[in-house]
Order: sequence, then structure tokens, then C-alpha cells
Amino acid sequence: MTAVLEAGQQLAAESARYAAMGWMRGTSGNLSVVLSQDPLRLAVTASGLDKGELTADDVVVVDGDGAPVSAGVPSAEAGLHARIAAVAGAGAVVHVHALAPVLAAERWPAGVPLRDLEMLKGFGRAAHDDLVTIPVIANGQDMRVLGAAFERGYRADTPALIVARHGIYVWGADLRQARHRLECLEWLLRFAVESSIDSVDGSVKRHGGIQGDH
Repeated sequence: MTAVLEAGQQLAAESARYAAMGWMRGTSGNLSVVLSQDPLRLAVTASGLDKGELTADDVVVVDGDGAPVSAGVPSAEAGLHARIAAVAGAGAVVHVHALAPVLAAERWPAGVPLRDLEMLKGFGRAAHDDLVTIPVIANGQDMRVLGAAFERGYRADTPALIVARHGIYVWGADLRQARHRLECLEWLLRFAVESSIDSVDGSVKRHGGIQGDH
């Protein structure tokens, strides 16, 4: 079995999982697996397809700029996947349109603070006394601009990025690690939004009573 076919099988299975969770509605979202680091090559889910119905053939190989080097049309966001892989050394990048990250970015546009929550351990951080700030960048259609914004705010210990009014990117050594991190982070962000928690000082503020840091 070729590396591309194996990657296609993995990407199809993960995409179906996220689609069933409602995180890849319609044809939205995209996933990638790094095939090689030098030169950088990624297998990326093909554009315009229902993510719950992908097959092992529905992938496109792209280079370090996100440009296709095989047949097919990659996601328009392949360039950002490639930039994340290059900067973070990730083996896989997942991008979904779960609602909680987008709502959290509306609430905390300068970065979403999380602290003193047990689920942070599943994201690779400490459950207590460890302030985790998920970066937020403005949405746009130029992946070079988004990539530059990502790199400016990149921290090696925070493998996630929220694109405002769009969705979230999470990465890991492989698709499994990226999935686990994403599932934990979605829970954390949903908790933050639904409880209106101010994770900087640990105080909980009820909906309708939030002050000051909009």
C-alpha cells in the first residue's frame, strides 16, 4: 500500500468521524497528514466533497506552499496546513467548524484564556496553575496572510489556532493525537462559552453579567 493511499484511508475515516459529530457540515473543514518533511509534502482532503463520504482516493498531495503536486483540487486552506506543519513540525493538522471555538473567539477576540480545568491535561497542559491562551486570528481568504498571523502568535506548547468567525485548527504528531487534542479542546471551549468563565482569575460570571473584556 502506498503512503498516499494509506493517508487517504486515515483521512477519510477521521473526516467521517468529525462529520458525524457535526463538526464538518456539508463540505466544510479539511484534514491533512504529512507525508515527508524534506521536501514538505502533505496529503490533504480534496475540495468540495462531503466529508462524511470521502474515500481513500479523495486526497491531493501538496507542497510546502499548499500547491498541488498530484491530480485533484486540494482544500483552499491547504496553504495554512502546510505553514502549520512547517512551523510546528506537526505530523497531522485538522480543521473543523465546531461552533464552540467560533463563539469563544467572539467572546475573547485577543485569545481564549483557559485555566484550572482538568480537561487541559488531555490537551497536553497542566490541570492547575497553567494559563493556556488559544490564539485567535482574523479570517481571510489569503492563506499567506493567515499563515503569517499564525506564525506571529505561535507557541510550541499550544497546538491550536482559532480563525475568527470560521473554525479551529489543531495539530499533533498524527491524526489520532490531533483528534484527542481537538476533542478535549472543544469541550474546554464549550465550557468557557456556556459558563462565561474568566479563566484568568478563575471567577465565574453569569451570562448577561460579563464586564470589561469584550
